[in-house]
Amino acid sequence: MSFALSRRGFIGSAAALSATPMASPMAAYAKSDAAANAPVPVNPLVKQRADAQVFRHDDGNYYLTGSVPEYDRLVLRRSKTLAGLATAKEAVLWRHEKTGPRSGFIWAPELHLIDGKWIMYFAAGPSGGGDDVFRIRTYAVICDGNDPMTGKWSVLGEFQSPWDSFNLDSTSFVHKGVRYFAWAQREPGIDTNSNLYIAKLESPLKLGSKATRLTVPTLDWEVRGYKVAEAPAVLHRNGRLFMTYSASATDARYCLGLLTADENADLLDASSWTKSPQPVFVTNTQTSVYGPGHNSFTVDEKGRDILVYHGRDYEAIEGDPLFNPDRHTRVQRLYYTADGTPDFGVPVGNGPMPERFASASNPKLLLAHDGTRVIAGNPALPQTQFRQLPGRAGAKSVMLSPILMPDHYLVANKDGSISLQPDSQSADFALRSQFVRFDEDGRGTRFVAISIPGKALGISDGQVKLVSSRTSGAYFNAD
Repeated sequence: MSFALSRRGFIGSAAALSATPMASPMAAYAKSDAAANAPVPVNPLVKQRADAQVFRHDDGNYYLTGSVPEYDRLVLRRSKTLAGLATAKEAVLWRHEKTGPRSGFIWAPELHLIDGKWIMYFAAGPSGGGDDVFRIRTYAVICDGNDPMTGKWSVLGEFQSPWDSFNLDSTSFVHKGVRYFAWAQREPGIDTNSNLYIAKLESPLKLGSKATRLTVPTLDWEVRGYKVAEAPAVLHRNGRLFMTYSASATDARYCLGLLTADENADLLDASSWTKSPQPVFVTNTQTSVYGPGHNSFTVDEKGRDILVYHGRDYEAIEGDPLFNPDRHTRVQRLYYTADGTPDFGVPVGNGPMPERFASASNPKLLLAHDGTRVIAGNPALPQTQFRQLPGRAGAKSVMLSPILMPDHYLVANKDGSISLQPDSQSADFALRSQFVRFDEDGRGTRFVAISIPGKALGISDGQVKLVSSRTSGAYFNAD
């Protein structure tokens, strides 16, 4: 069975080779009890794993690989749940060699199942110091069995790139029955560190068509520190193919750009792809995530799209950012604008993955905030994302905190209003910031206030306030 699985791209499962962009490729999983009761992932999902790939295989397992701080080995872990990857046992598939072209840095692994064989692409260079260690080329290892965690892996060979020059971050995907290969490379005669390319793939290491240059880093946000376009990742949704890529230096300036093509366009024609003029995902000081990038796409247990990326939780780096170990694997929901374009929002920060809460009686009104003012509306995505944290009034109590103000919490006031307040450490705050969450099939989610019996967080008359806990205004659709 041959289909596309990749660190950077998510097109679908084996049954979805003939693309159906509006349907979630994992919708079947959403009907299971396991999906409904899956644990909430906590960020960072896995510490010190950069260039992260997470995907859900059709065996129901999640797989994760990424660069390790030592850059000396290829690793893989597996879990039945997305959250479980945090503690899943990690297998070492292959280690760099003692001498030769694969004896130095090992970067950016990516796992695929191609023609029934497990293949892992990676970038490597020779050891020995000096500029030679950055003689980075793309290679692949292959598994001799059906289980990538337990099979024996050996070197398949080197990617036959168009030029003998720096190249890395290879991905493969299938669209309309055709397998493609996308990667980053320094092209002779172009003064950049790397550009993005695409071609058809004839075999795991051989192109089946002439390479097409998709984009060259020229915009100000693509050339900060270094002139970089790397790590392509492909998502097919809403009649289009979206290709994210990473740009600039790997410190806090690292960010994601976006190319877009119509699903029926010739993907090997560079004019089919449109570059967004601004980055789509950048450092955010309010959530304390710096240098987000090198992403992939997957789905959660309910079939909803998930953005996977790495980022640091501090800005100042001692020494070369390349050797800083604290690029952690992170995950968050990927939402869409009204026209079907991905809305990446901002990196959501450390802690449980947040949710959004739309009024069950008026879905256009979401629980949101404008600074410290709590509002009902649909402002920018980050203003509608709230993290549920354990409460202080027993096992069932919870607190709600906005991702942009992680030191503030929703508080039920005596006059029935709702406000955002910092934790005063007082007994009064501890009481008024506590809610009990009820998820009711067919009706939605309620947050009943502990401080005022019979009242719940709700939306009424276009405002967020305390309402009777059994009225329609007390119910939200959580997403």
